[in-house]
Amino acid sequence: MDQEIQKFINILEGKREKLVLNKLSYSKEDLDPAISKQTMDYHYGKLAQSYVDRFNKGEGDDKFNRAGAFLHNILFAQYQAPKSRNDPVGAIADFIVKHYKSFDKFKEEFSKVAMGIQGSGWVYLARNGKIKTIANHEIKDDIVLLVDWWEHAWALDYQSDKKKYLENQWKIVNWNQISSILGLSTSI
Repeated sequence: MDQEIQKFINILEGKREKLVLNKLSYSKEDLDPAISKQTMDYHYGKLAQSYVDRFNKGEGDDKFNRAGAFLHNILFAQYQAPKSRNDPVGAIADFIVKHYKSFDKFKEEFSKVAMGIQGSGWVYLARNGKIKTIANHEIKDDIVLLVDWWEHAWALDYQSDKKKYLENQWKIVNWNQISSILGLSTSI
């Protein structure tokens, strides 16, 4: 049976679905030096897992915990081991060029939006090509590329240098994953 149909049936029957934190497709050490193992232990192993655990136990704000788990599952799925030059290729590159003229201009605009966030939140590339923010935790159906702008994502490794954190995010983005989210094929 389709998962979405089963979720709907569970809701109608008053059954609470269980959330899971998706397993990583890489080891926690693989993202270093862009993201240290220490940060991954905390961010993935404790913080993201706590959203799932609290939701499953019915503790705290269900909407907040569900959205936290949702966003972190997207975030961690889009990573790969760092590459010194990790430009998008194929269809996702064309998508970025269509909306921003070049990858460098896209990164400049993304940085401007991210650095404009006061406090914490999320910044993402949407399916319509716009760069958007999420002030807290929300489930959005238009996320293509997501960057966690909460302090726990960068403070251990970067102290207050959020700009360097963002620059290093581009080294670990798995553009094949981003293309699959967007529904585009790549020509790697």
